[in-house]
Amino acid sequence: MRDTLKHKGMRNNLAETLIGKGITDEKVLNAIREVPRHLFLDSGFEVHAYQDKAFPIGAEQTISQPYTVAFQTELLNIEPGHKILEIGTGSGYQTAVLLGLKAKVYTIERQQELFKKTKLFFNKMGYRPKKIIFGDGYKGLPDEAPFDGIIVTAGAPIVPKPLMAQLKIGGKLVIPVGLDEQIMTLYIRKSEKEFEKKELGNFRFVPLLEDKN
Repeated sequence: MRDTLKHKGMRNNLAETLIGKGITDEKVLNAIREVPRHLFLDSGFEVHAYQDKAFPIGAEQTISQPYTVAFQTELLNIEPGHKILEIGTGSGYQTAVLLGLKAKVYTIERQQELFKKTKLFFNKMGYRPKKIIFGDGYKGLPDEAPFDGIIVTAGAPIVPKPLMAQLKIGGKLVIPVGLDEQIMTLYIRKSEKEFEKKELGNFRFVPLLEDKN
């Protein structure tokens, strides 16, 4: 598949749809306009790639709907050079949007099939996260902490304490919390022990799985 003017026009239309749904951060909208979402999907989904919908990507996982990607990204309030930890690489689409904001991205995927596929895809496309790791997102990445932002792209039944601990003072954790349906939750670290919490509406994600070993 190639990226054509037609695809770019479809991305512009998608950005307008997201504006209509309340996304206002122009940097996030520009990243949505730039990242060729159709290349992150199997070719059979190409004609649907710029609809505001989630689609399957294998290993019982999905590529998040663009509104969800934009909503979570907007909450992080990313500046160039910010260190961002992503839990759940998936297809790599969210990673690419974060890279489009000039973040230094560290991303973890626990499904080996997706990890291998997406790592190859990043190499082919020239996407350069700081690290792409096969591992348990519940544990985060303590060796690279602290982070300006942490984004979790799967539904977590609880908020993993290691992720809270790996935030900078002033850092933000965006995480959907719940079982069948999740509440998008923003934590802002105010001090070593104090966090501000905001709940921002209902979403539906695949579950965040923990390595029990």
